[in-house]
Amino acid sequence: MTRSAAAQALPDPHRTALDGVVRVSDLRAAGLSNHALAARCRPSGPWQRILPGVVVLSNAPPTRRQRVRAAMLYTGPDAVLSGVDAMRAHGLAPPESDEVLVLIPSERRQAGRAYLAVERTTRLPPSVRRAGMPVAPVPRAVVDAARRERDNDRLAALVLAPVKAGACTVGDLRVELNDGNQRGTAAVRALLAGREHEVVPVTHGLARRVLRQAPLPPPRWHAELHARDGTVLGVADAWWPEAGLAWSLGTQQHPLPRDAPTTSELADLGITVLHTDPTQLRTAPDTVIADLAAAFTYATSNPHHNRR
Repeated sequence: MTRSAAAQALPDPHRTALDGVVRVSDLRAAGLSNHALAARCRPSGPWQRILPGVVVLSNAPPTRRQRVRAAMLYTGPDAVLSGVDAMRAHGLAPPESDEVLVLIPSERRQAGRAYLAVERTTRLPPSVRRAGMPVAPVPRAVVDAARRERDNDRLAALVLAPVKAGACTVGDLRVELNDGNQRGTAAVRALLAGREHEVVPVTHGLARRVLRQAPLPPPRWHAELHARDGTVLGVADAWWPEAGLAWSLGTQQHPLPRDAPTTSELADLGITVLHTDPTQLRTAPDTVIADLAAAFTYATSNPHHNRR
C-alpha cells in the first residue's frame, strides 16, 4: 500500500497528519483498534513505529523531517527543538548530524531513544514557531549543537557560518555560552576567542539575508566605483550596474560620501547612493527592503545613468 493510500485508510481527523507522522493515542481516539494498528505496523505492513507511541504512515525509510516531527510528538508540547535541526529551521545549513536534539524541562524524566537525544534543562529557551514546531533561538541552537560536536572542522562550520550569515553575532553566542550549560563549551570558547570585533562579515551576512527577501537582482559586492576619467570615487558595499545603484553600509575602508554636494555629483555621473545604518539590518529589515526597492526604481529613472 502506498503512503497516500495508507493515509486515506485513516479516520478523517488524521488525514492531515503532519509529514505523515501521528501519535498512536490520536489513532486510537479516532477509532482505530489495537488489532488494526498492530496489523498496519507489522514488518510487511504499510506503516511503522518510529518512536514509542508514534507512527509513520509509510513503510519507507523515514525522512529527516519525519524524524524531527516524530521526536517532537514523542517529547510533548513543552519540548523545544534545538541543535542542527533548529538551525535548519532558521534557514541555516549546518553539517549533518545523526541525532535530533530536543530540550525538555528539568523536572521531566523522559529519556532519549534511537536517534533522539533528549536534554533536560532548567533554561528552556523561549521558542519561535517554525513549520508548526517550537524551535530554540539561533544562539541557543548553535551552542547546543556545538557542545556535542567533537570534530574541529565541523565545529567551525557550526559556529562561524551562522555569524557570517548574519543569523547571530559572536556576542550573542558568548552570552549563551556564559548563561548556559558549561559542559562541552571549552572548544567553542577557544574558537570564538579574539573574534568579538569581526563586525564587517556580520554586517555583510545580514545584508545578504535581507537582500534574499528583496525584489532586486543580485548585486556586485565590494565594488569600486570610478568617474569617467578613472578616478576612484569610493567603494560600495553593493552595486547594481544595471540601475546605477550603490548601497553603502559604512563598512568599506573608502566608503562613498554622504554629503549632499558630492552625492549630487555622483547623481550627475549616473550613480544613485543609498546609505543604510547597519543596525537597521537587524532591527528593521522590512524598512531596508522597502528603501532598497524604492532606490532601485529611482536609480533606473536617473536620466544620467544611461549616459555612463
